[in-house]
Amino acid sequence: MLIRTEAPADILAIDRLLKSVFETDAEAKLVMSLRENSHLTLSLVACSDEGEVIGHTMFSPVMLDGTDHNWQGLAPLAVKEEFRKQGIGETLVKEGLSSLHEFGYPACVVLGDPNYYSRMGFKSASQFDLTCAWEVPAGAFQAVELASGAFDEHSGVIEYCPEFNEL
Repeated sequence: MLIRTEAPADILAIDRLLKSVFETDAEAKLVMSLRENSHLTLSLVACSDEGEVIGHTMFSPVMLDGTDHNWQGLAPLAVKEEFRKQGIGETLVKEGLSSLHEFGYPACVVLGDPNYYSRMGFKSASQFDLTCAWEVPAGAFQAVELASGAFDEHSGVIEYCPEFNEL
């Protein structure tokens, strides 16, 4: 398996993957819209040994109470059904977080299963006095510092790019 940055040739494969993994086309439309509106910070694919795109994750900017702190949001994360439970999603996320750190992004948030994302260092965002702009289940909104002290002296509501409001 190879993890790499999305290339233009991957766009249709990513679109097909997202449409096959999620119940609706909403995530595929979201990814396309984020890409078209230049709200994509990092997009990674996992490829099989044969070069097939079998996993994808994307990171895009988020704001804290309307202020840009260079923080990122992880969404979506998708792995082709027959390749699940092999650590591909976790590898994609860890590689993404490592790349974001190297690029100087100080923090990342995610909305998802706390049991899953805690394995990658995410903690309940409420521990950092951060809340999601949408009403979400307790513990589902999580955050991770990529730079020590990123959340110090910050609290408030995290807002995703406007494209997320169309979901």
